[in-house]
Amino acid sequence: MLDVKELSKSYGSKEVLKAISFRIPSGTICGLVGKNGAGKTTFFHSLLRFVSYQGQIDLDGQAVTQELFPKIGYLPEERSLMPKLTVFEQVRYLATLKGLSSKEVAEKLPIWMEKLEVKGKLTDKIKSLSKGNQQKIQLIVTLIHEPSLIILDEPFSGLDPVNTALLKRVILEEKERGATIIFSDHVMTNVEELCDQLLMIQDGQLVLNGGIQEIRRQFGRTRLFISSDIPRERLEGLPHVLSIQMTNQDKWRLVLDDEAAGPEIFQILSGGAYLSTFDQQAPTIDEIFKIKSGVTE
Repeated sequence: MLDVKELSKSYGSKEVLKAISFRIPSGTICGLVGKNGAGKTTFFHSLLRFVSYQGQIDLDGQAVTQELFPKIGYLPEERSLMPKLTVFEQVRYLATLKGLSSKEVAEKLPIWMEKLEVKGKLTDKIKSLSKGNQQKIQLIVTLIHEPSLIILDEPFSGLDPVNTALLKRVILEEKERGATIIFSDHVMTNVEELCDQLLMIQDGQLVLNGGIQEIRRQFGRTRLFISSDIPRERLEGLPHVLSIQMTNQDKWRLVLDDEAAGPEIFQILSGGAYLSTFDQQAPTIDEIFKIKSGVTE
């Protein structure tokens, strides 16, 4: 479990993190989101003790110090491999810093290469690999020592859909192993698909903290999706409808000012009309992110 209490960080007179507190249980995937400059990177740097801070950060009941670093796996946003080393040399060098022996690396690395479908051999130099395969090697370095805490900063950046799905599968396997996982991503669909818990930082403050569906329910079931031959003009005249648009899935999307209006609208529309879809939902995490960021529809 990761336990953060009253974490604050300032650079001169600029307060970047403002007494944020939260817990992420073991076996949980947590998404950390926020606009650029919100404080996400500062949080990661505080957690990894790259910078000093005020407050307390504990991992599995112990304060995070250098002695706990072997229990942490960190994938930085900016990838940092040494291009002239071979795959084996690169992974061995970084894995031994986390406590693995050369023998353990030799045993585990081929398994990870196969799991992540790396196109390359152990004797290939890093610079000879494609960008996507280099990213997979960086991920292997992050995970090969089976850390208790996994930090992934923009892990899907630059990956095609096939490799993104592969990485998601690996992340879920690490969750099943019992790891605490926290990752940052600007693509909210990734966050909504993978995460059990969501944290949002805005101007250094924690503005969202909870389960994905719990947070969605807080905003009400104010999105209504309708498939019907009913003309747009009639839909626009319905009570409590703030806006309407056609989605790429050929459905009308109505934004309501009150979720309680759903049954009333259903009664109005269903009187003799065929509704192949009438689906009332809460806002997506992407919509909630924009709402909390001050972006209006």
